[in-house]
Amino acid sequence: MIDEHESGYFTEANSAEVVVARNRNAKDERLKEVMEVITRKLHEAVKEIEPTQEEWFGAIMFLTQTGQICNEWRQEYILLSDVLGVSMLVDAINNRKPSGASESTVLGPFHVADAPELPMGSNICLDQKGEPMFVHGRILDTEGNPIAGAKIDVWQANDEGFYDVQQKGIQPDFNLRGVFRTGADGRYWFHGVKPKYYPIPDDGPVGKLLGALGRHPNRPAHLHYIVEAEGFDALTTHIFDPDDPYIDSDAVFGVKRSLLAEFRKVEDAEAAAKVEVAAPFYDVEFDFVLSRKGGN
Repeated sequence: MIDEHESGYFTEANSAEVVVARNRNAKDERLKEVMEVITRKLHEAVKEIEPTQEEWFGAIMFLTQTGQICNEWRQEYILLSDVLGVSMLVDAINNRKPSGASESTVLGPFHVADAPELPMGSNICLDQKGEPMFVHGRILDTEGNPIAGAKIDVWQANDEGFYDVQQKGIQPDFNLRGVFRTGADGRYWFHGVKPKYYPIPDDGPVGKLLGALGRHPNRPAHLHYIVEAEGFDALTTHIFDPDDPYIDSDAVFGVKRSLLAEFRKVEDAEAAAKVEVAAPFYDVEFDFVLSRKGGN
């Protein structure tokens, strides 16, 4: 016997309603809710665009090729989500913070979970290539108090725009990575090298889509951070070089105004000696503010 919700006849006018009605007996209410929204919006888009049969088949083939290029180390669908701004939107929705707390941004594909914990002030550049950089700042709560014992996981690309995991056998393992813990004053500092902008993988379907849209694949120079402390919300974020040529057109929309840091070039030898680096070097100061768990 056919249930009432299964007997609707499909027309152009009522297409979404007929499809959604078929899902009435869904076993998962959240899935039912999600599919209703997706179906409704997808049908709205098709009615507005009015694609030809050939155009719709082209869209299906694009998605097919996107799946076919995925493997254990490459996720083209995440890349597609990134370049459409959806990854950043999901991140923003899931990381709403109270006023004054540092903003988050996407994790990125090159984080390594077991990076070594280092003494504060260590140089994370193991091959000594690139322009020296001294990075420092404080980890604070929203009232401006220092947070002791905060764990800071930091990683970055080298001066050519590559992460160590992209250049096995060329860069040392764990090059430009390190984990640090703050003392009672909440301060952190370490040495690295000035990073460079780099392209996201653009040799697949997503790269072709960017090209067809007249968009470049580049991300501006940045440093990655994960900052964690007991009793506080974890923060996954970047800081960016505001003078980078791609700062206003990040391919994955990860730049936020509050995450722009000054990469100040210092020529003075005496200033360089104080932070145990050779001149010239880049001085980067940036404070992170964590929100308390359960806070508003």
